[in-house]
Amino acid sequence: MRHVDFSPLYRSTVGFDRLFNLLDNRNFGDQGQSYPPYNIERTGENTYRITMAVAGFDETELSIEFQAHALTVKGEKAEEDGVDQNKFLYRGIAKRAFERRFQLADHVEVETASLKNGLLHIDLVRNIPEAMKPRRISIAAEAGDTAKTIEAQVAPQQVN
Repeated sequence: MRHVDFSPLYRSTVGFDRLFNLLDNRNFGDQGQSYPPYNIERTGENTYRITMAVAGFDETELSIEFQAHALTVKGEKAEEDGVDQNKFLYRGIAKRAFERRFQLADHVEVETASLKNGLLHIDLVRNIPEAMKPRRISIAAEAGDTAKTIEAQVAPQQVN
C-alpha cells in the first residue's frame, strides 16, 4: 500500500489539520466491506441523502447514532423462535448484523431517517452558522483622504 506524504501541504494550508489526520489515519483495509450496499447523493445545495439497502430489517432492528462528525448505522437481526420449523433450501437475504460508519464534514447534521421498501433513507443537511458564512467587507476611506473637488472660475470671454 502506498503512503502519501502531506507535509508539503501543511506549509501552505491553515486549519486543515483534521482533514490531513483523517487521510493519514484512514484504514484502507476496510474497503472490502460491502454489506449493506449504499448510495450517497446530493439532493440540494446543502442537503444530502444516504440510502442503504437493508432488506429483511425493520425499524426496531436498526439504530442510527450521530456523534462528533461520525454517523454510525447498526443493524442487528432479532433471533427467530421457530428456526427449526423452516428449513431453508437457499438463503439469499442476508441475516447478519452490520455496522457502517460515515465521516461527516463540519456543520453536517442528520435531519430525518425513514425506512421504506427495504431502503433506509438518512437525510443530512449542512447548517453553516452565520458567523462562518462569507461576508463582504466594505473599505472605508479615512476622513483626511477624501477626494477634493477643484472648482475654478472661468473668466467671461470677450467678444471682438
